[in-house]
Amino acid sequence: MARSVRNAKLDTRSARSKCEVRREPHWTRMDAGAFIGYRRLASGNGTWIARLRGDDGKQHYQALGSADDTLEANRVNVFAFGQAQDQARAFFDRKRRELAGHIEERAGPLTVGETVKGYLVDRRKRGSKGVAADEVQANARIIPALGSIEVEKLTKRKIDSWLLDLAISPRRLRTGKFAASQATRDFDHNDGDEVRRRRSTANRVLTILKAALNHAFNEGHIDSDDAWRRVRPFREADAAVVHFLSAEECRRLINSCQGAFRNLVKGALLTGCRYGELTRLHVADFNADAGTITVRESKAGKPRHVALTDEGRALFDLLTAGRSSRDPVFVRDDGGAWGKSHQKRPLEEACARAKIDPPATFHILRHTYASALAGRAVPMGVIAVQLGHADTRITEKHYAHLAPNYVADTVRAALPPLGVVDDATVIPLRRA
Repeated sequence: MARSVRNAKLDTRSARSKCEVRREPHWTRMDAGAFIGYRRLASGNGTWIARLRGDDGKQHYQALGSADDTLEANRVNVFAFGQAQDQARAFFDRKRRELAGHIEERAGPLTVGETVKGYLVDRRKRGSKGVAADEVQANARIIPALGSIEVEKLTKRKIDSWLLDLAISPRRLRTGKFAASQATRDFDHNDGDEVRRRRSTANRVLTILKAALNHAFNEGHIDSDDAWRRVRPFREADAAVVHFLSAEECRRLINSCQGAFRNLVKGALLTGCRYGELTRLHVADFNADAGTITVRESKAGKPRHVALTDEGRALFDLLTAGRSSRDPVFVRDDGGAWGKSHQKRPLEEACARAKIDPPATFHILRHTYASALAGRAVPMGVIAVQLGHADTRITEKHYAHLAPNYVADTVRAALPPLGVVDDATVIPLRRA
């Protein structure tokens, strides 16, 4: 048996009673990248938590049970410090094997939960993009509802019922790691656009479920794919709804941005890059002679070169002048790096000052860049290359209707005036 670690602050009830009541646990290192934590609650009791850092740096957490602060340890759901360490070691061993791609032998029939977890492990081993986001959706939307069902007993009716429930369920809101419950927000079921968005989300989760089941079927773990092959997603739920800013709104937004954040917004509007792509750019990624930037890590998993206009080249010339090739191009006012979600609040505040409603997101800045190119008859293939799309299907879905086209030009040139609209002296006022 592995030797237990000692911590004078956690070894005994009396010692733990002096711990601060806080959300962040009091951590003790058990092994390289492996920690056990104690979180003291306001009620006077406490809980044990395990934390393991994977090779990719991602942290994995597991609630272990209650501490024996007010109840006697029973090795079931109430544990002394040493007993909690045994539970933590079991979690570390199991999680390490899972991250390494080792699938535990099953004692019974294959379940949907095992199928989904095995699929995500396989994708992670192959370096697939977007695994973390799909894992969050699977853990929240698939496994709780369908995870315990044996795959061989899964029916079309069960999946259809689950999909419908998913489409009418409240939206999940961002919640802290150690929150007691998941925050949600209901939506107006009479609002067509809200209903479409919820159905679109349901369709995306259905795609994850089908991919997992198809993976198991192709690997020979399932005899038939009939149950889910006949399930159809909601129709017209994924219709492209593209919001973009006008040139005037772009100028107002930039003028409303403060400090170094203004450069980040300029970069988005002049390159069409995603927020994460911009924040990962280094000075060496800008080629002043060619007038391009190299996006080395993109959503598609492939690098791409983005051609800059004269205005874009001038911006990058200014931001990279006299700096080391390893320095990030975009930094905060304090010189630090932009982190995940650091853009959300300053962009909302800038939109409020610029009177842009609804507020723009960074993805709308990307839409604005692509929409401007489409409106000037730039070929869809060129826009797809600039945005990093694998082919033109997504590009055409979102931007083809904005491009001047033969049908529209022919109709406008051929249809004569009918004289059915009266001339008006009133000039309509348009919302700024």
